Amino acid sequence: MSDPAGKAKALKAQTSARAQARSESETATDGASEGATDGAQATSPGAGPFAAIDPGRSKCGLVISDDQASSILFAAVLPPQRALAQLRQWQEQHSPLGAVLLGNGTGSGPWRPWLAPIAPLIVVPEAGTTLAARQRYWQLEPAQGWRRLLPRGLRQPPRDWDDVVAQLLLERHLGRDLPRRLAQGQGATP
Repeated sequence: MSDPAGKAKALKAQTSARAQARSESETATDGASEGATDGAQATSPGAGPFAAIDPGRSKCGLVISDDQASSILFAAVLPPQRALAQLRQWQEQHSPLGAVLLGNGTGSGPWRPWLAPIAPLIVVPEAGTTLAARQRYWQLEPAQGWRRLLPRGLRQPPRDWDDVVAQLLLERHLGRDLPRRLAQGQGATP
């Protein structure tokens, strides 16, 4: 007898590997074209923390890692202009950003020229991140109270989770999960 769950896992692993290879190829292509057409900074990441943005028209997910890109220090869901101001403030008050990862989904177009002066820009595909981020949300913030009783597939996070999408973009780019080490008062919403 064949194991359907085993086949599904193998297929998911193959699909994930193909998507990651495609993502790396598209990131290199997008980054090279950005630098050539806009005269933006070089797109190779430098030393320092990474930032990742899940862009949107009315709200954006933003995360910033530590200098070694080993954990998340800041995570928030903010209006676009506040997210941009937060990136600039971080750049001024802390070490310069090594790179900014920008999801290529809804509303990413205006962000490219806004981010060019801040740090090297890496455009990454967002395909499938919203659904994957819902699962990642529950890993980062385990269900409490009555939500623990719901099957995982039926759980909806009790808040916007765009910051988790941004974190997932960064994790996919780095190829590893990152724990959150948020400073006191630096939650996911303003």
